[in-house]
Amino acid sequence: MERVRVVVQSADHLSMAGLTSYLGSRAEIVVLEWDQRARADVVVVAVDRIGPEVLAGLRRVAADAAAPMVLVLDEVGEKDVLAAVECRVVAILPRSAATGERVLRSVLAAASGGGVMPPSLVAELLKHVERLQRELISPDASVPKLTPREADVLRLMADGLDTAEIASRLCYSERTIKNVFYGLTTRLNLRNRPHAVAYALRKGMI
Repeated sequence: MERVRVVVQSADHLSMAGLTSYLGSRAEIVVLEWDQRARADVVVVAVDRIGPEVLAGLRRVAADAAAPMVLVLDEVGEKDVLAAVECRVVAILPRSAATGERVLRSVLAAASGGGVMPPSLVAELLKHVERLQRELISPDASVPKLTPREADVLRLMADGLDTAEIASRLCYSERTIKNVFYGLTTRLNLRNRPHAVAYALRKGMI
């Protein structure tokens, strides 16, 4: 049987040593060094919880390795699973349940095109898929569409940036940002900046 090539990443040295040692002892697995991640069949990542920095790291790993990921973490939230799945994560194991044998099964499942998720997270994924299917079949015509530039401007406004800061972030002039916002508020009949941000958030536009 061809061995599954695995790379392991963890900021926690104890988890790194444990995962590397156990997986490396298995006949089905060969553990590669991190600088060989482009050759990996599966990436195993151990983190405390999913946050903005961890998601950014997962996206970088997904781009570098182009392999399915097994995620071991302390805290698992239903909302986190959708963001993780977008980063090629196919198996999620709570650290409290991540025995060596379960990690191994998850790695082998990932290598064969499968996945492993806690039941609550599977339910959340299914609900998300159902929502997407409903939107594709009968999109809400009452929700106006934003241009990519309008969406970018509104997101930065929602983050509290002023016109000059938004212009600098998006590499436009302040006049362009003002024109984009004026066109948006006029088209959607919005009164001011807080109204525009609240409307976009309520409608799920940003």
